[in-house]
Amino acid sequence: MLCNLDNEVIFKKAFTNKTVFKAFVRDVLGIEVEVDTIETEKRFAPRVGYVDFQLDIFAETTDKRVCIEIQRVEYDHHFDRFLHYFLMLIAEQQKSSKEYTPERTVYVIVVLTAPYKISEKNGKPILDEVLLLKLNPQTLLGEVRELYGHQFVCLNPNHPNTETPKPIRDWLDLIYQSIHSPERPVLNLQNEGIKKAVEIISFENLTPEERAQTKFNEMRRIVLAKERLAGSDERNIQNALSGISKGYSNQIIADITGLSFEQIDQLRKEQKE
Repeated sequence: MLCNLDNEVIFKKAFTNKTVFKAFVRDVLGIEVEVDTIETEKRFAPRVGYVDFQLDIFAETTDKRVCIEIQRVEYDHHFDRFLHYFLMLIAEQQKSSKEYTPERTVYVIVVLTAPYKISEKNGKPILDEVLLLKLNPQTLLGEVRELYGHQFVCLNPNHPNTETPKPIRDWLDLIYQSIHSPERPVLNLQNEGIKKAVEIISFENLTPEERAQTKFNEMRRIVLAKERLAGSDERNIQNALSGISKGYSNQIIADITGLSFEQIDQLRKEQKE
């Protein structure tokens, strides 16, 4: 039986393993890396900007040319937080006003374990499995000028897409099935990274201390979820009514708000009346 990668303890146990980390980076970013230390809860001193941000999993390659951060998110955030982390990792490298060119390429991978509850500025819901952000400039004709290698990748297995490359699909399946089908997961164990991750997050391979911490984190998350729910019901209802007015299907509205089909149908009826 797999443990839940939606749990902070389990996620960090898996992705701080070098075999898993390197395979994940290779399959998602398409680059081979060698790392020494993989840090958790990474902070920078002095602070960068006005926010004392903390990185879930952070590593620099042994040649000091690449830094990679993996951020797990169990609840939905808008992208301002992710963008801040991405840009601060780049800005942190500027040690003096004379050094404008970052010495290292920055990669940030964000793993979301809940459906998006955000929309574009035009109101269209975001339902993408993989989102990419690169900082290279473009001409008016759309031609990309390769000046920077910095890249931000957002993964969300709750919005499957048939166009997602197989190497990335393997990891999205692992994340999703560890949450929704831990007893009977169907995974690509030919991928050495996936195979190692499965071994690491198997329940029987947890220490008593890890099992206790995992249980504590689950209980804490339930409490926080109840507190958020108390303040979010009205907002979800308003978002659902907005989606109904725009002609969205029940599935899209449910993905955005977390409401059930029955609740959405009731809102449709009330709005019509």
